[in-house]
Amino acid sequence: MMNRFTHLLLIIAAVVSLTACGIGSEGYRNVSTEEAKALIDNQEVVVLDVRTSQEYQEGHIPNAKLIPLQELENKLHNLNKDESYLVVCRSGNRSAQASEILTGNSFANIYNMTGGMNNWGYEIEN
Repeated sequence: MMNRFTHLLLIIAAVVSLTACGIGSEGYRNVSTEEAKALIDNQEVVVLDVRTSQEYQEGHIPNAKLIPLQELENKLHNLNKDESYLVVCRSGNRSAQASEILTGNSFANIYNMTGGMNNWGYEIEN
C-alpha cells in the first residue's frame, strides 16, 4: 500500500514529466519558429493563422488558413479534429488563446507558435 508521501511524489513526477515534454495544463504544445518550420516542412500540420484579414494580407506563411481569432468559435465546424494544427498570430498571444479554444473543443493535436510572425524568419507570401 502506497503512503501519502510516495503518492505525492508520483504525482509531482508525472507533472514534471508532462511539463518537460512541452505539454502543460493547456493541452497544446508551444513550439519555436524553428520547430514550427520543421513541422511545416514535414507536412505534419495545417497552419492556422488567427490574425486579422489585413494582417494576413500583409504577409503570411504559405498555404496558411485564415480564421481570425474573433471568428474561430463560430468556424470550428470548418476544421477537422483529426488534423494537427500549427496556430499562428503576430506575437503569440492570440494564437495561445486560439489554442485554448481548440483544445477546449476536443482538438487534440495543437501547436502554438511562440513569438508569432514577429519571429518568423522564413518564407512569407502576400
